[in-house]
Amino acid sequence: MFGQTSTTTTTTPPPPTDRGLEDLDAAAMAYAARIAGLPPERRGEARDDLVRFALPFAGRLARRYRGRGEPLEDLEQVARLGLVNAVDRYDPERGSFTAYAAITIVGEIKRHFRDRTWGVHVPRRLRDLILEVGQATAALTSELSRAPSVAELSARLETPEEEILAALESAAGYSPASLNAPVGGESSAEFGDLVGESDNALESVDDRVTVSGLLHRLPWRERRILAMRFYGNQTQAEIAARFGISQMHVSRLLSRALTWLRQAMLADAPPPWQNGAAEPDPGKTRISVKQNGDSVVVEVGGEIDRDGADQLRRAMLEAVTGQPSEVVVDLVGAGGFDAGGIAALMAGRDAAERTGVPLRLTRVQPAVRRSLTAAGLAPARD
Repeated sequence: MFGQTSTTTTTTPPPPTDRGLEDLDAAAMAYAARIAGLPPERRGEARDDLVRFALPFAGRLARRYRGRGEPLEDLEQVARLGLVNAVDRYDPERGSFTAYAAITIVGEIKRHFRDRTWGVHVPRRLRDLILEVGQATAALTSELSRAPSVAELSARLETPEEEILAALESAAGYSPASLNAPVGGESSAEFGDLVGESDNALESVDDRVTVSGLLHRLPWRERRILAMRFYGNQTQAEIAARFGISQMHVSRLLSRALTWLRQAMLADAPPPWQNGAAEPDPGKTRISVKQNGDSVVVEVGGEIDRDGADQLRRAMLEAVTGQPSEVVVDLVGAGGFDAGGIAALMAGRDAAERTGVPLRLTRVQPAVRRSLTAAGLAPARD
């Protein structure tokens, strides 16, 4: 039953690596005959031989599409993938391998251009419409001897004008300009420099405005300490020396002011500032007018800001109106002047000049003296 078996010898065509096979169709027919009697696991060598033999053919098809924005190496890789697919799907009964392989390889290359080379994602339907618009534009330009309008393209393609416009706009996404491209000329600027960007500081504008309003509610000393610490970048020791207090006291004042600001930022209405009864607020505006013989002395204390400017202006005009022999503005207690305070002093000076009453600024603190000198109000040297 298990007797002698006969051996049949089959003559197969030479492998396609034999350079005698110059015709690709002949090589494919030889490949088909070669694998006909082989099991699937042994067909790989013959498949690889045919693929290697047809690589120059795939390379020639890939080179037809060079110069279209894609590297030739990428196009050759895509063409080789199409060649492998053509070999795997080849059926000798359906005709020429060369024609089938060409269609398959060119299809892979066109699919690569359609799906992989867009600079931005564009839907498949819109990409197909872009191709149709391009073909219709070329045809209508030849017929009309001018560029067609959107309405004419819409009529030719039987597509709404809105979709034609979307296709024309989306076509720019195929090859977008690089942000690193130079603007032109001898300028070193790039396109990216002309594109706006998100301003992260805008998120803090509301907080800055809120804090600015809350700072005006703090006493003068706390405001000055905060400004010196966070704007002047001075140390606590330097601030303590400036105010004649201990560094520990400066630390407590800073902590109390910052705690109050945090609470005020989170509350609908700012809480009242809890100031110690034994610590009078040196920043509060204090103005008094005293008669000293034939002259009038206007004593100014605290910080003269926009709230105290009107009070100072009225006091100086009142002093000048009485026609004294001299008006002396004593600024020994004045800690600072803002623009409103400077304007009040200038109004008093102008009124004194109009009435012929001498006006003298005396006992001015060094920091205030610099501000007054810059504004043209030269104080007297004490």
